[in-house]
Amino acid sequence: MVKTMMAWKSSLLTRITSLAGLAIFLVAPAFAQGTGATVHGHVTNPAGQPFTNGDVKFTQDKTIPYKDEKFVNVAPIDKDGNYKTTGVKPGDYFVYVVQADKTIDRLELTVKSEDTDKTLDFDMTREEFVKNMTPEEKKALEEYKKKNAAVVSANQVIAKLNATLKTVRADLAAATPNKDDVSKDVASMKEAVGAKPDVGLLWMTYGDTLLAQGRHLADADKKAGKSPATDDDVTKFYTDAEDAYKKAVALDSAGDKPNVVGEAADYNQLGNTLTQLGKPDEATAAFDSAAKAEPAKAGIYYKNEAAVLYNAGQMDAALAAAEKAITADPNAADAYFIKGQALVTKTAPDASGKLVAPAGCVEAYQKFLSLAPNDPKVPQVNEVLASLGAKVDTKYKAGKK
Repeated sequence: MVKTMMAWKSSLLTRITSLAGLAIFLVAPAFAQGTGATVHGHVTNPAGQPFTNGDVKFTQDKTIPYKDEKFVNVAPIDKDGNYKTTGVKPGDYFVYVVQADKTIDRLELTVKSEDTDKTLDFDMTREEFVKNMTPEEKKALEEYKKKNAAVVSANQVIAKLNATLKTVRADLAAATPNKDDVSKDVASMKEAVGAKPDVGLLWMTYGDTLLAQGRHLADADKKAGKSPATDDDVTKFYTDAEDAYKKAVALDSAGDKPNVVGEAADYNQLGNTLTQLGKPDEATAAFDSAAKAEPAKAGIYYKNEAAVLYNAGQMDAALAAAEKAITADPNAADAYFIKGQALVTKTAPDASGKLVAPAGCVEAYQKFLSLAPNDPKVPQVNEVLASLGAKVDTKYKAGKK
């Protein structure tokens, strides 16, 4: 009985020892071996640019052909030429840059047990790599470098021009309300069209700076009691703006696929400038061309036409433009206002001495009130209607055309 009990205890002790040993065996490797190192780096092609299409592969099979090697870590190269892999165990490695089944480059790497983070960059511009290229590859590389240098130079010019455009546009927006001086922007855009004279947008923006500067000088003339029409500097800015917009039109309308949006904007600004120059017929033609280039926005261009002609005191031309704007967009409130304003100038007394507005005047004002009841011009319109003895009817609806 005692022997049997001793044997049982011995067996239990063996089992406990075995289990204890198993527990120690399971825990110990986490401290002894670790999880491996993180290896990362950048891959640069022979032209000095990021290598962006391929993988970085790790193997410890250093004595057998590449096709027979077993790769223990594989990291894709991203769009910026970077790669990263984790869990690289201690040891000596061949590390390859591979594209499809073709090896592009190879470096050696040693990872020690204490390593947690390693950097391995592949720089294919290094002398050793270039020296091993074939004559054909070297020739192709030199040709590529020449072409790329031209592209890089062009991209730098474009980047600078984009920065100039952004600055100038911000300046123009800030200067417009008070007709501030924008001479520095005129100089910037003159340099821009000189650097790249084949871009319509640059010529249009150059025209915008010239037009804005002309308005600035004209405003100063008015404040000084001088007529802008007699100021040669004002005329020069407007004339130069006209030329710039015409160049923009020519560029944006050229080719099999013209830039119709740009062309329409060019014509719109050309119309603004021709109005300032006192050329209403040419201005009308320019706005009409804008509407033709971009029919979807014809109402906007005709309304702009009506507004600039009205502001220039060209009432008959403004009335015609307002009618076109209303036809294109029956809800263009400002077009009805301009129509009313243009017609009211033709008001005349009848035989009894009562003021009578021409046909369509009162209706145009009433339509404006119905479309824009909160517009700042509403009190002015109400006064006009009252002076004409007309009822203010904001529910007026135009008849069918």
